[in-house]
Amino acid sequence: MLMANIQSALDCNVLVLNRNYMAIKIVRAKRAFSFLFRQMAEVVSCEDQFFSNYDFQQWCQLSQLRRDFERENHDWVATVNFHIAVPRIIRLLFSDRLPKNKVKFNRRNIFARDKNTCQYCGQKFPTSELSLDHIIPRSIGGKAIWENIVCSCVKCNTRKGGKTPKLANMKLIRKPIKPKHNVLLHTHLANPRYKSWKQFLDHAYWSVELK
Repeated sequence: MLMANIQSALDCNVLVLNRNYMAIKIVRAKRAFSFLFRQMAEVVSCEDQFFSNYDFQQWCQLSQLRRDFERENHDWVATVNFHIAVPRIIRLLFSDRLPKNKVKFNRRNIFARDKNTCQYCGQKFPTSELSLDHIIPRSIGGKAIWENIVCSCVKCNTRKGGKTPKLANMKLIRKPIKPKHNVLLHTHLANPRYKSWKQFLDHAYWSVELK
């Protein structure tokens, strides 16, 4: 059980800022700790609506206090001698890298854009029960672009077949568009544990890379 808890904590997401406090990507806690331990980054911690910075040693010491007084507010990794809180945000000390603005055109992002919802019947399904449908079929010139591909359940996909929605007497619940920012971030921002990210994720930087 302890090993499972450690693994779960190390899989938590951590927002990475560049040296100028611009959000550039999201990494797993395991990688974030690697940056901290090698003195390549520092923790940025939200405390009473203010942000404070800590190196790895300082964060270890602060974790001991927080475990005594606010244990439930953190995810924890247990070492042989002590527990350390998983940081929510780290800042790279030697990187001026800028965030990427392009949203990758891939299956994961299309599912995220459509919120795992069939764009014909409006029902939500697990990813394993959804497919991607070309609104204008490829057989008649339909392209593989954001505006021509939507999530579809098996039943609706079978009903539509190789026809256009009009010929199949079907309607889209919404017009598909190319996202302006990384739609997967909505999943993280909806989780209370990542509320401290919001200040760094204004509209200009919502395309941070996920790794």
